[in-house]
Amino acid sequence: MALWKDSNTGTATPSAGASPGFGAAPSPAASPEKTNVAPISAEIPRRPAKEQRVDMKESVIASDLTIEGKIMGSGHVRIAGRFKGDVHVDGNVTLDSGAHLEGQVKASVVVVGGELLGNIENAKRVELLESGVISGDVKAGSLTVAAGSRMRGQVEFGWEGEARSKAVGS
Repeated sequence: MALWKDSNTGTATPSAGASPGFGAAPSPAASPEKTNVAPISAEIPRRPAKEQRVDMKESVIASDLTIEGKIMGSGHVRIAGRFKGDVHVDGNVTLDSGAHLEGQVKASVVVVGGELLGNIENAKRVELLESGVISGDVKAGSLTVAAGSRMRGQVEFGWEGEARSKAVGS
């Protein structure tokens, strides 16, 4: 049984009495063609880590879904339905209008258009849209609040650089 296609059709074939075994090496004339192998000297181009972070995928919880659990990892999360549990991602979290999230949120950017019952921790930026409601504490680098939104809890923002300098000076 041959494991490769013999491209040398003009070469002599072995005599009928000689049968190749498993340990027998193929003759040089019958060496396999390597058409799908890249040259050894070719380098595979790699994207920098920063560019890969920009290309993060977005996971969506649809408006007709109710999920309970925990979300962790890298990438963006958009919630249009109901989710009960903590969300800790390296990307952004978006809570659409009409959505409901009950749990702690830790992400780079948090946009709240629905209802959040829980705290937002260490976000670079938090946006509370006109239809948004937050019942919990917010700690962020910056906070944008639209007219018509509602919030109940404590807010700390703009202290990002100062907290780091105190930790270094201590």
